[in-house]
Amino acid sequence: MNGMIERLTGWPALPDLFGWVETGLPVAHTAPGTHGIRIEERLTDGTYVLRAELPGVDPAKDVEITVTEGALVQRAERAEETEDKRHTEFRYGTFTRSVRLPAGAKGDDATAEYKDGVLTIKVPVPEVKTGTRTIPVRQR
Repeated sequence: MNGMIERLTGWPALPDLFGWVETGLPVAHTAPGTHGIRIEERLTDGTYVLRAELPGVDPAKDVEITVTEGALVQRAERAEETEDKRHTEFRYGTFTRSVRLPAGAKGDDATAEYKDGVLTIKVPVPEVKTGTRTIPVRQR
């Protein structure tokens, strides 16, 4: 279709903007051939919570979560086929997303749960006391 638009108008076609909405801007991809994962994150009550939208995956075999040097990396692969009387459609790809964990996060104690196409990862973040301390000055 893009080639046809260019032939008809003389102008190159714009990139598929709807594809960007679905997969993120091209520069946001972490590696060639991968797609971004849509996430939401929050820090409440001493827990960092990341929710990732991953419909159509089997969490037991298609999802990998790693924590390395304060970075949480989610990687998933999806292969899905839908079929009706006159139409078959494949949706597949590798999805990846990396986020920096808050300072002091306990990555070793992270938990993950998958429900209704949403992966929820929880990482404990102990509260650091940031109170003010007065340091006395000794005179010599």
